Amino acid sequence: MPKFEYKAVNNQNKKFTGTLDARDEQDLYRLLRLENLTLLKSKMIQEKIKTPKLKANEISEFSRQFADMIDAGIPIIRAISIMKDREDLKPKVRKVYEILYKNISNGLMISEAMKLCGNTFPQLFINMYTSGELSGQLEKTARKMSVHYDKEHRLNGKVKSAMNYPKILMVITILVVLIIFTFVLPTFTSMYKNMPLPLPTRIVMGISDFLVSKWYIILILSLSAVWLFQFMKKIDRFAIALDKLKLKLPVFKNLLKIIYTARFSRTLSSLYASGVPLVSALQITSTIIGNRFIEEQIPSVIKNVRDGEPLSNSIAKVNGFDKKIVATIHIGEEAGRLVDMLESTSDSYEYEAELATTRLVSMLEPAMIVIMAIIVGSVMLAVVMPMFGMYSQIK
Repeated sequence: MPKFEYKAVNNQNKKFTGTLDARDEQDLYRLLRLENLTLLKSKMIQEKIKTPKLKANEISEFSRQFADMIDAGIPIIRAISIMKDREDLKPKVRKVYEILYKNISNGLMISEAMKLCGNTFPQLFINMYTSGELSGQLEKTARKMSVHYDKEHRLNGKVKSAMNYPKILMVITILVVLIIFTFVLPTFTSMYKNMPLPLPTRIVMGISDFLVSKWYIILILSLSAVWLFQFMKKIDRFAIALDKLKLKLPVFKNLLKIIYTARFSRTLSSLYASGVPLVSALQITSTIIGNRFIEEQIPSVIKNVRDGEPLSNSIAKVNGFDKKIVATIHIGEEAGRLVDMLESTSDSYEYEAELATTRLVSMLEPAMIVIMAIIVGSVMLAVVMPMFGMYSQIK
């Protein structure tokens, strides 16, 4: 039942304020009259309920189904009711749909209902639905958002799946090294006791002894380093510096620039095509790029655009985007087809991101294998070096 915040007076004209559960304003008026109070003003309190955050593919699926039902002439409240009663829904998705249905049943517009779901829906998604409601093009906006988040899901999925193999190789390398240092090398300790050992062997045996006897120190230091890194990421200055460093990494910088540029151009195109003013579209787009260093530069772009400078000139000053986008935006401005050029560019960048990811993985895979071979080979060489000395003395 909705909760209302009210202001009322009694028979002596004394004012009272408070909150009360009621079905609607008429019910609230009736309940207050039972307490000899006359309602002056009321406001329904909509409490934000903690709901799970939806993934890009789940948002895309929601928007696609919603668009299909609206296009078929089904009322919004009925559409959400049908969607929440589907048997194949995940429990967390069903919970979101049920909360949406409850909020809309209380008389809220769907964008307002989404806002009450906390971080379940991205701000871009909510803003686009608000724009669709105001312009009377909710079905068109919902379909556009379905395509938008489907592309976002595909791009993120390709990058993640491509990086799985290098991650597996890295984990295997670490496990192999730990097994060698903690299980294999200790068996040579008694063999090499009271023997003069070469420097590489002494270093390797020292590391092995430390890992076996002081493993808890390594564990504490590792967990502390992870906690410290996560804590530092919450500090704006550190987060910005870290994201700036990402754009300078020799192997990864080109791929990251392509991904950030694709995300920027696709989002700006969707917003601008839906009738959102360019300045507002830039403000919203700045929050979804995924790089704090680039996001901090967008306010200066907005200022320049407000002062009458072309968008292409302002974007050219941003450090972190692929330079090709400047020429694309310039052509779109000259031809009066900025939306089309941005949409075409985002598709092109997503394809380039896929190719760049494939090239990156093809470079990382042999590199990781070589690194693992060098580490294991160096350790084993350090172990057998004293044996060569023993054989030479026997001869």
